[in-house]
Amino acid sequence: MFLASCAVVCAIFATPFVPINGGQAVIETGWVTDCRIGGVGGLYLLAAPGELWIEIEKSDLNRTGRETHLRAILFGPDRAVLDEEVLPDDGQRKGSGTGPLQRLRLTTTVPSTGVYGVNVTVTEDRYGEDIVWGFRTNCAHYLVETSRGHRDAPHEEPLVLLNPDAPGNVCFLPPQGAFAIEVKGLSGGFDALTVYDARDQAAAVMSVSDKGEVAHRFEAAKALRTGPWRLHLPKFKGVVQIDGVTRWPQRKGLPNLSLWTPERSSWFPFPENRWLLTPYSRTVYSDAGAEAAVTFEVHNNGPVETKVTLVLEFPGDQAWAASLSTDEATVAPGKSVEVQVHYRVPGEGDAWTCHLRATPSAYPAYSTYSTLWLRPGTAPATQPIPMPLVLKPYAQENEQFGYLPSYPLTNQVYFDTKNRPAIAGTDHIACWREGAWHEVKSVNHADGKAASFSLSTSKIAFDRENGLYTVGKVDGVTSLIYSTGEGMALASCPIPGKGGLDIEQFSGHNIPDGPPPLLRFTLTKKDPKIFWRRLNDLELFLPEKGPDGTISLGEPLLLSKKCIGFSAHSGIPSSMVSREGKVHIVWGEATEPEEKAPGVPAYVATVDRATRTVSGPVLVGYGPPANDVHNTPCITMDSQSYLHVLVGTHGRAFPYAHSLEPNDNSAWTEPETLGPDLRQTYVGLVCGADDTLHAVFRLWREDREYFPASHYACLAYMSKRPGEAWTGPQPLIVSPFSEYSVFYHRLTIDRAGRLFLSYDYWSTFWFYRTDHRGSRRALLMSPDAGVTWKLAELADLTR
Repeated sequence: MFLASCAVVCAIFATPFVPINGGQAVIETGWVTDCRIGGVGGLYLLAAPGELWIEIEKSDLNRTGRETHLRAILFGPDRAVLDEEVLPDDGQRKGSGTGPLQRLRLTTTVPSTGVYGVNVTVTEDRYGEDIVWGFRTNCAHYLVETSRGHRDAPHEEPLVLLNPDAPGNVCFLPPQGAFAIEVKGLSGGFDALTVYDARDQAAAVMSVSDKGEVAHRFEAAKALRTGPWRLHLPKFKGVVQIDGVTRWPQRKGLPNLSLWTPERSSWFPFPENRWLLTPYSRTVYSDAGAEAAVTFEVHNNGPVETKVTLVLEFPGDQAWAASLSTDEATVAPGKSVEVQVHYRVPGEGDAWTCHLRATPSAYPAYSTYSTLWLRPGTAPATQPIPMPLVLKPYAQENEQFGYLPSYPLTNQVYFDTKNRPAIAGTDHIACWREGAWHEVKSVNHADGKAASFSLSTSKIAFDRENGLYTVGKVDGVTSLIYSTGEGMALASCPIPGKGGLDIEQFSGHNIPDGPPPLLRFTLTKKDPKIFWRRLNDLELFLPEKGPDGTISLGEPLLLSKKCIGFSAHSGIPSSMVSREGKVHIVWGEATEPEEKAPGVPAYVATVDRATRTVSGPVLVGYGPPANDVHNTPCITMDSQSYLHVLVGTHGRAFPYAHSLEPNDNSAWTEPETLGPDLRQTYVGLVCGADDTLHAVFRLWREDREYFPASHYACLAYMSKRPGEAWTGPQPLIVSPFSEYSVFYHRLTIDRAGRLFLSYDYWSTFWFYRTDHRGSRRALLMSPDAGVTWKLAELADLTR
């Protein structure tokens, strides 16, 4: 039965296109379509037991010379990939017009009701400018999620309607407050558009202007909003913007979830039940007879409290010893509740499976499940992994290696002077003490009252006396947060003024004698003509600890009024190192556009803590391109006190230089790049116990090894032994999708010189990214100075 057909300008990239089932795409010329829309990320389908099929079509527009290979991935409720096919580029030349229609078919057998999905990506075309695609399915209930690739701009997903020869509908869930609809580029021949409410009664008749445009505002609670509305277009052509559906003012409603359908009958309550049960799957390795539990979260994405029924199901009726901590969860709106699946590993067999099914009481027809995979023996994650670790769509560290750590994954790990780990959360600091993790969630005021805090950085610093330091807000006031004991009792010192802050953290050989210095970046100007050009006042605080243990900041020292800023989300570079009363600071500066600078100039200045005198700044090198805030430099020092700087770049090779004298910034080597034609960004740098430099960064690659039709990003590693050249780049992590990616990586080092690399893969594709609730952060470690790498276990952090 034909239920839906859409031809869509797709805005997503593709990964390697090797069909799972070996099927071939079929080129056709006569597949009739009812609608053409733009910016598709994929489909979600509430599938009943039986056969499920989805047909995808594509035509290349051939507006550019890019190769546009469409890849479609069908996945199940537990995100197991069930089918996968590719529609290749049609091979026609640029400007030849719309190419022939191609079609593929994805199929699976649905054993029990659940939410399935189809992920669609296209090589070299994340904004959907060069293809048209569409779908049809035998599933009665489905939603389209419009989802272009990432832009450096507020997220919007306008619906691009491209079929002027037929009428069509946009069915959507309206926000509860006031909202607006705007339509541009209408094809003409009619003077009004009608919007129908949840009862299919006319909510508004919107006049079309002479320019083929519509703009209408709906006030709050003017019409029934308990179900999907319908925008009807006599000719299905135009660009539609709907508040709460394609754009999200102040992130209200369901931000970043552009869900709609061309047929009202296909609507199902997916928005309010998104992420109902996560993780979607868990793979656990254990020995026969072992007993343990795995935690899942029941989430309420809707506006009212809900009850969710939970039950365990065993495929093929192969029951084994597993039970639930509860069979019902009551969840407040926007909140989550943890549930546990307790299990005992059977004595016979090589794999065991059970499904945890969740059904909200308000929507008894809506039901889905997560899967627990239990396997005997030791997880591959405990052993060194041949590099690179190649992430796959919907199969990352846990699915591939059984990675299931028993330590916090909120951020990177730092180590105190006794080599005990500490990890920052959003509102706490997790410290390892006496064989367990302890969360410190409050600071103590002088009057004895305790106050909660939120952290503004993921960095944690330690001084020579093992005092702990970080930066956050206490009672809404930006403060230096510090320990009054072994990291388990905290106090705070207010930091005046506004701006971003950075703190000196351990990068291999720097240990401040007292409280670590602080840098403040205060934005004073943005350049409307150069997107990444910023001007900041750069100021240095030199905190001091008094006899009673309290800390005072003193007046800041102004170092620059042209600092480009500090890019900290990836690489989290070190901007300061200290030794013997000297603080060495590195930063990049904005330049005047007419200067035609070869890049962002990186400067190093040195401050004497005792006299508060500043020497420098000294120019170390340039990080191309100029006036780009991504190009934050990084500094460290070796055991002999020589300073080492990597100058940040944005898609270019990092320049490297070191000081000619120890603990002195007055003279430097000529900067040399780490290698020819390297496209590096987001530097992270530490210095090992043997003075080997270790760098981790995002690296663009076009070798087509993993993505035959496109470029891709990997997380790569290089090192430099004393007196030797930098090694070539070694890929550590390969992204599961091509095109733009970020890894939010943070490289740290413990007091024994072991490397720890925290990362959280971030794809350009909204559909893939928002499908997962929360982060996917993982932690690699190298016990042997970068020779081998493994996924870290608790014992690796606490030995």
